[in-house]
Amino acid sequence: MDMDRVLKGSPWTFNNHLLILYKLKVGEDPLQVPLVFPPFWVQIHEVSIGLYSENLATQMGNFLGNFMEYDVSYLGKENRNFMRIRVQIDVRRPLKRRKQILYRERRSYITFKYERLSLFCFFCGRLGHSDSFCETKINIGVEMIDMGWDLSIRAQSRRSLSMKSIWLREETDGDRGGPGEENKEVRMGQQKKGEN
Repeated sequence: MDMDRVLKGSPWTFNNHLLILYKLKVGEDPLQVPLVFPPFWVQIHEVSIGLYSENLATQMGNFLGNFMEYDVSYLGKENRNFMRIRVQIDVRRPLKRRKQILYRERRSYITFKYERLSLFCFFCGRLGHSDSFCETKINIGVEMIDMGWDLSIRAQSRRSLSMKSIWLREETDGDRGGPGEENKEVRMGQQKKGEN
């Protein structure tokens, strides 16, 4: 049960470095297992409302890596207008930022945001190192160069998304007489009981 919880909770990190976990099958040689396919939750943004479907989720998942599952429980919650899929991504390849799609003879781009994204390179787009230690950038030998990736590829955490809900707001003086007013009624009621 603990192992399943850990595997379902992937990706895990240590000091912002990605930990890749794999459950060995009976008789499998650990030295032969390629530890390069961690699962990630990926958000698909800027999708037309009419295109939300499991078919599109599967296609986009296979475009990004190996499709695992489609989370329909997220749709329409707290003004979230994106699809959410779980995908196994090959860490040896650059993270994909967007994809052009054709819908009713109109071309548009959908963008991808990766949840719980750990250390990655803004130059080559691969996980596991920063642009300061990018082998590709060092081989080119150029000091000032345009970066191909930026922080827009990182999805906001679920906690910060829920805190931005339009339904959550702090009480002000216009709400029930100000902060603490509802507790004042309770205190007054307790005093009356003590007086009797």
